[in-house]
Amino acid sequence: MSTKAAALLRKPGQPERPNLLELFFDLVFVFALNRVSHRLVEDLTEGRAVLTDASETVLLLLAFLVLWFVTAWVTDIYDLQTPQLQGMVYTAMLGAMIMAVAVPRAFGDGSLAFAGAYVAVHIIRGLVIVPALRGHAAQRRAAGVLLWFSLSAVPWIAGAILPDPARGLLWALAIAIDGTALLLFYPAPWTLRTRQQWPVSAEYISERYRQFFIIALGELILTTGSAYSDASPRQGGAAVAFAVSFVTTVLLFRVYLFKAGQLLPEALAAAREPPRLIREAFLAHVLMVMGIVAVAVGYEIVIRHPFGRTEAAWTVAILGGPILFLIGRALVEHAVFARVSRSRLIGALVLVGIAPAVTSVPPLAVAVAAVVVLAAIAVSDMMRASGKPPERPTVPH
Repeated sequence: MSTKAAALLRKPGQPERPNLLELFFDLVFVFALNRVSHRLVEDLTEGRAVLTDASETVLLLLAFLVLWFVTAWVTDIYDLQTPQLQGMVYTAMLGAMIMAVAVPRAFGDGSLAFAGAYVAVHIIRGLVIVPALRGHAAQRRAAGVLLWFSLSAVPWIAGAILPDPARGLLWALAIAIDGTALLLFYPAPWTLRTRQQWPVSAEYISERYRQFFIIALGELILTTGSAYSDASPRQGGAAVAFAVSFVTTVLLFRVYLFKAGQLLPEALAAAREPPRLIREAFLAHVLMVMGIVAVAVGYEIVIRHPFGRTEAAWTVAILGGPILFLIGRALVEHAVFARVSRSRLIGALVLVGIAPAVTSVPPLAVAVAAVVVLAAIAVSDMMRASGKPPERPTVPH
């Protein structure tokens, strides 16, 4: 085994909790998610081609999510005390910052900056890790990751150069490649005959997932706080909307953390097939973070326009955000307990059911309806747990 390769990998007995460098890295994503949500607010309120512009913004959001989750997996598998890994975290941080700055113009003259920064982060990481692992079995896995990002780099860069609609189609193909590869754990011709080994730390990766959820809540607080700060002091509806947004933030945190969110590390540690559970938890957190970004978009719109008619597109954000969150939260519960609480499903169905009828009421009333559903779920959780012994994760995964 190569001494250089062994030095790059995480050592047994090393702390299994994220360090300050990773929290420093996370700060960029509060800004990045805020840029994405602000762009989506503009898509929904400024009379643009809503469906086209909103789908473009979702593509940008998915790129940020892939970048964050892949970086989290890398810092889990490799030793973050080594200069190479620290350099890669700083590179990813710079790339995410460039992407975030380019978000407003990502489908215009900022396309090459956005796509180029995204591609550069992944290719540079692979060009550092693969040679450093020479002589170690882990090199095959790292080469598979580099192969997939090299494939997706073609539509990313081609899309940045070509105009719409080619750009949107090529970037959709690129993010589909990146998402599929991530979910399949980057298979390659030289790894198909061997079982993919992903030596992740259960405590570490679950803590990173939970931290990213907190990042999303931080973006929600930033967005709603900024919107209310810019609102007219005479606008009483904005004050009520801001209060409702705060209650919603607290409820999202409570519903997420209750039982399954707390027990995710234990479930990962006890899993017979950790990659399967990691995949399910990954999908769950992607959905929840996308849901929270939509919640932030919805509340910025509500704070700006608390009264009047609710546009159909606004309803998608105000109610669709909590629905996405509840679906993702149900996946977390399924990953931990191999079941889903009825309250999550009922809550999501209620929000879907009322969506067609709320266009006739003010946006503030729609937001209140969503917070009532979330509050009912939180109360149901407390009542269900009252007087019962603490639950443990269901092992067979």
